[in-house]
This record gives sequence, C-alpha cells and structure tokens, in this order.
Amino acid sequence: MAELAGVRREETQKTQVDPETAERFIAEKRIGERIKRLRLKKSMGLVELGKHTGLSASFLSQLETGRVVPTLRNLSRIAMVFSKDLSYFFETEPNALFRIHRRKERVRLPQTAVTVPTYFFESLGYMVPDRHMDPYFAQFVPLTKDMDPKAHMHPGFEFLFILDGELEIQHGDQISTLEPGDAVYFDAGTPHSYRCAGSKPADAIIVTTHQTSATHFAPVRALTPTAVPKIMPANR
Repeated sequence: MAELAGVRREETQKTQVDPETAERFIAEKRIGERIKRLRLKKSMGLVELGKHTGLSASFLSQLETGRVVPTLRNLSRIAMVFSKDLSYFFETEPNALFRIHRRKERVRLPQTAVTVPTYFFESLGYMVPDRHMDPYFAQFVPLTKDMDPKAHMHPGFEFLFILDGELEIQHGDQISTLEPGDAVYFDAGTPHSYRCAGSKPADAIIVTTHQTSATHFAPVRALTPTAVPKIMPANR
C-alpha cells in the first residue's frame, strides 16, 4: 500500500506544472499586452473594463503589466467583453508588418494612357501585400504644347503633400495652386487633375486609399474632355 501511494505521489508531481514554466508561457504569449491592446482599441479605461468583468482596476493593471498571472476564468471574462474567443490569448501572433522601400530599389514609371506624360511616379508601398493605402512619390513636369493634363477619378480619398515646386490641382470646378509645405485631402471620386505650375518640376507625396487597383498611380477612370471642363490656368 505504501509503495502504491508513493507511485501516485510521483505521478502527481510529474503532472504538476512548474510555476516558473507557467509564468514564462504567459510572458511569451504577451497576454497582458494583448488585453491592453484590446482595451485601448475600444478607448476603454481600466475602471470601465473592471465594471464589465467584475475585476478591480488595480488587478487589471497588474495583469496588463505581467505582475500577476491570469486564471482562465478571468481571461474568459475579459474575452467576452471584447467578443473574443479564449483561444485569442494563446494563438501565435502574426509578425507586425514592417517593410522598408529603398530609394535605389524603386521603379520610376510614367503616367499611363497618354502619349506624353505630365508626371512620373514611384510606388512607396509595392512590397506590402493587401495594403490599405497606396503611397507614392510623384514628379510633375512643366507642360509643353504636346501635354494635356487629363482628369480622372477613383474610389476613396487622396492626400497630397508638396515637397518642391508649384502644382496646380483641379478638383471638380475648383482650381488651386499648391506650394512647398502645402497639402490637400480630397474625395477622389470627384474628377481631378494636376498641372505643374512652375518652370521646374513639382515633387509631391501622394497617398490614396481604397483603390480598385493598387498597382499604380495612373488614372483608374480617365474622363473625356466633354465630361469635365478643360483645365485653365488659375488666376495669379
């Protein structure tokens, strides 16, 4: 009988998890950071989260900073507040997106669908899959008699920041001239076009969102001259 009891004690000891191992597992899964990220994403304070979970704000604070080890019961309460499954806290997190685009690796492309391009562009996000925005470096060249800026439109919004030179932009019936340091944010679903307004090229950073095609900065839908008034120089 004594021998059997000893075997059972040995089996129990083998199945017990070492506290240090458990804490290391919690730390590796960064459960506290995941809780804090969920809370901040909902703009929720510790006190508010405590009201929903029945846990004190001080305990939640220690939980987020890794000073206490959570129980499955506590994690379940927190998971339900954020409509998450309990497994969310133990799944392997995907690597955070981080892509560098070296200047020497970028490709300079001309405006498409025209005989003489009025601008050239370089994608600043071509290595990012399933991206939510499309950043570009664009250079608008001074116009010649053979150039005809074409209006275009596409879904979403567009942001443009002038780095150098002067750029005239027409958005619908409105014409504005931008100088270095100026920026514009507009609805890209309205016909718009660009025109270098100086004697030297105008450089700009452009960011577009929710495009149907994320492969280039070229017009998604070019408009005929009858569809939009032809650009006229702004009064200066």
